Amino acid sequence: MTVPFHLGVRAHDFNPCPLPQLIEKLEEHSFSSIQFALHKSFPESAPTLGALSPGTAAYYGEAFRQAGIRIAVLGCYVNIIDPDPARRVQALNDFSTHLRLARDFGASLVGTETGSVGKGYTPDNFTEEAFEQVVASVKAMVAEAERFGVTVGIEAGINHPLHTAQLTRRLLDEVASSNLQIIFDAANLMTPDNYLQQESIVAEALELLGDRIAVLHLKDFTVRDGRIEIVPAGQGLLNFAPLLHYMKYKRPHIQGLLESTPEVHMSGSAELLRRMYNEI
Repeated sequence: MTVPFHLGVRAHDFNPCPLPQLIEKLEEHSFSSIQFALHKSFPESAPTLGALSPGTAAYYGEAFRQAGIRIAVLGCYVNIIDPDPARRVQALNDFSTHLRLARDFGASLVGTETGSVGKGYTPDNFTEEAFEQVVASVKAMVAEAERFGVTVGIEAGINHPLHTAQLTRRLLDEVASSNLQIIFDAANLMTPDNYLQQESIVAEALELLGDRIAVLHLKDFTVRDGRIEIVPAGQGLLNFAPLLHYMKYKRPHIQGLLESTPEVHMSGSAELLRRMYNEI
């Protein structure tokens, strides 16, 4: 029996709409799971990241549960290495709020990138000091996650301190807890200098991270004017075959989330990925 393809989407990649309409759209596209960042999809329900209540979480969680839609990632994208100590503390507190309420949402994983030690691109992100700040913050986040029986999902990004599979593996080794898992986005590891070696980069990442990957982001890119540009899935240069093979044969039933594909392109991208998965 063929293992089904569990394809979901980032909820805020849909155009803004009321909750019942969002659920209808998810059902129309046959998306079985979502990445849900409440403050991005329904900002009126989250005036601040720390303002969430158990009632808020139960309201949205129950709506998705009744529709048979799983929150694969509860999104709380904050800068966990903000150079301003007060803002960094606030970011970690906001993340802790999401960890505490994850079960009320019906989620078991709360996800974020590491953020940056400066604004925009800065080489300061590539220092040992920046990586050590990531480790310190993630240790605190994971300790909190262990208290609530949920999981921290960390996503690497090319301009962040966690910008390679090797550094991501090192983070896993330094924070020795199964409550730390990885959200893997292959496109996030691509640069104008390395994208032609993408197959070896992805193969090494899947080998190094192995069964510590909790969710995959399925995103595409192209290179224009010497810069990486994100495009709808299937319209760029990313080879999805190794990712789909990993999902189908190495980690059956793992969830893949379509990301950064505008609503108008979702049907075409989803159809392409589903066809490729079936043919792998």
